This record gives sequence, C-alpha cells and structure tokens, in this order.
Amino acid sequence: MTTKTILLIDDELNVREVVELCLKDLAGWNVITAESPLDGLFKAALAHPDAIVLDLSIRGMNSLRFMNQLRSNPETQAIPVVVLSAKARWIDSQILQQYQVAGIILKPFDPVTLPIQIRTMLGWDFMPICD
Repeated sequence: MTTKTILLIDDELNVREVVELCLKDLAGWNVITAESPLDGLFKAALAHPDAIVLDLSIRGMNSLRFMNQLRSNPETQAIPVVVLSAKARWIDSQILQQYQVAGIILKPFDPVTLPIQIRTMLGWDFMPICD
C-alpha cells in the first residue's frame, strides 16, 4: 500500500499546522503545505500529490481563478480537490461539478475525523488510523 501525499493550501498558519498534524499522525499521509494559491499551483505541478485540500477563503488569488489554473494545466488537472473552508456555503453542485471538487468540509472541523472525511470524499479504501 502506497502512502498518499496531500497538498494543503491554507493561508492561516495555525490551521495549516493542525490539519498537517491530523493528516500525518492520524492517517499516516505525507503532507506538503502551501500558504498561497500561487505557491500551491507550483507545488502541485512539482510534487503531483494524490489530492489537494484547499481553503477557499485564501486571500490574494481568487479561489475560482486558482481552480481554473489548476484544471487547465495538464500536470495538475486530474488532482482531486477537497475544499476546507468556513466560507464555502455558497458553492452549489454546478460549481462542484465544473471544478471537479470531491467534497466540502466546513470549518470548524473535527480534527479527529478529518482524515476519514477526506478519505471518504476521495473514495480511497479504508486504511486503519495510526496509533
């Protein structure tokens, strides 16, 4: 079984740290972090992660513009995206389908169940939680 790699894009350091620890310690995944959409696009093309966890409230580049660039690049277009955001309530099923978003997890989230939610949204087989 291959270890999954997640690219986490969130501009809040505290959130990045909590999510990174949850995904590493509870799921045993490799986590690459990015503090901006631009950094995230670069790291996605370079690292080819298995999935991206994206905060839609990120400042700077518009989130939908980020998704357009992600989906238009042949190197990143197939990477599944899970949105982790407090401001994602406006996203409807049409936007989810258009940008191929696997699912939305609203903040505040439960750190203990976060890896299970992500795994379920991505359709990854169940893997036991690490001790």
